Formats: sequence, C-alpha cells, structure tokens
Amino acid sequence: MKKIFKEVFDTALYLAVIFVLTFLFITFVAQRTQVIGRSMESTLHSGDSILIEKVSYRFGDPKRFDIIVFPYQYGNEEYFIKRVIGLPGERVRIDNDGNIYINDQILEENYGKETIEDPGRAITEVVLGDDEYFVMGDNRNHSMDSRDISVGNIKKGDFLGRGFFRIYPFSDFGSIK
Repeated sequence: MKKIFKEVFDTALYLAVIFVLTFLFITFVAQRTQVIGRSMESTLHSGDSILIEKVSYRFGDPKRFDIIVFPYQYGNEEYFIKRVIGLPGERVRIDNDGNIYINDQILEENYGKETIEDPGRAITEVVLGDDEYFVMGDNRNHSMDSRDISVGNIKKGDFLGRGFFRIYPFSDFGSIK
C-alpha cells in the first residue's frame, strides 16, 4: 500500500511541477498566438500561428521593424500584431503620396504591401514621447494601427512581446522578419 501511495504521490508531484513550469514559461518567457485578419500580409497571414517571446524587452528596447504584440485598449482581450515604425523621441509623418518620414527623412523600408492611401492622424507630424512607439501593419491599407486615433502611440510597457517564429503553417515554418 505504501508503494502505491508513493507512486501516486510521485506522479502527482511530477505533473504539478510540469504544470507550474509550463505556466511560468507561458507567463514570462514565450507563448503561441494566432494571427487573425490580414493587417500583416504579406509577412503574416490570417491563421498563422506564431511564437512571441517576452524576455528581450525586459532587458532592451524594441528596434525599428520588430513585430510586436500588444492589447487593443478598447478590445475585449483583443491583441494586435504590428511592426514598429517610429521609436521614442522621433517625429513620424506620412505624406499624401504614402511616404513615411521619420524626423523629416524618408523611411527606407520594404515591408508595406502597397502605397498608403490614408495617412490617418500621421498626415500631421506625430511626436513620440520617451516611451512611445508608432506601429503599423504591413498591409498598410487594411490595418488599424497607430495612424488611427483609437490605437495611437503604444507604450513599451503595453507590449506583450516580440513575434519571432512562425510554427504554422508548416510550409512557412521558421523565423519571421
């Protein structure tokens, strides 16, 4: 009887440790999330499963063009996946021709799927605070992002993490940029 009790206890303890480690990993290190919508096409597609890591921004700052995940402030547990365009202290503007300017210099990038038709609030210069980021979807004309007043500038503390690896579909398995 003691032997059976010990085996049951050891198994329960093993499962509890696995559960706690999994919970800690998902809470503090990385987690899977699914892309819903087409705002990040052609980099990410609706239905893609990606991993987001939560550690690097605790020790360093986001870089331009990082793909980040953050909660939508007016959504019910709704999260957005966007690309960092403007960094703290910078000035961001988008002209009527769809050019993005950072501190009056055209941003050299090739992530945008098409020419921006609506610069939104960035038609006039957006000045980012010390802890604010300007984010945009790669599918610029089908993305609700920092150009929209309801999204606005995003604070680093609101970032859930950085998207770095696609795990599904298997045909696109690998790092994302």
